[in-house]
Amino acid sequence: MVAALALMESPAIIVGLILVNLFGDRNQGEVSWSEVLREAFLNSSVFLLVGSLVIGVLTGEHGQEVLKPFAYDIFYGVLTFFLLDMGLVAARRIKDLGKSGQFLISFAILIPLLNAVVGVLLATLLGMNKGDALLFSVLCASASYIAVPAAMRMTVPEANPSLYVTSALAITFPFNIIIGIPLYLSCINLFWR
Repeated sequence: MVAALALMESPAIIVGLILVNLFGDRNQGEVSWSEVLREAFLNSSVFLLVGSLVIGVLTGEHGQEVLKPFAYDIFYGVLTFFLLDMGLVAARRIKDLGKSGQFLISFAILIPLLNAVVGVLLATLLGMNKGDALLFSVLCASASYIAVPAAMRMTVPEANPSLYVTSALAITFPFNIIIGIPLYLSCINLFWR
């Protein structure tokens, strides 16, 4: 599932950039596929995630032991500071969500629900066990707040980060934690009887 998380970032970037090119203020009508693919797969965040997976596969357990101080010991501390910073960014800009209207708030809840349904159906078709199915559906329902915001900030500078970061962290994330995960688990238990 960690690999799935890393691999799901690129399609999200591709879809985002296509939507911006087709429907954004800078509507170009035609999508520059080389630019979209370059940003989706060679963006520093995605490159780091996928590169880490490749290094892990190549080095195996020995590499895991050598990198343990970085990958395990300090990882949770760094992650805590990163999430705290992202939370502060979201909190400072939460008023912008009210200005954007009900559409963005509804979108931040309904699209994750739709994506979770797709995730549960795919997990069923792929024959995943319950735990993997739950994790996969949560990943499908989640909003990216690592690679995609960085890619959007670099490729679509006119996009308002207060909307996409805050909706991901202040709406989608708490919704998934409080309501989504129990709901997805109920659906999975229903399908896996």
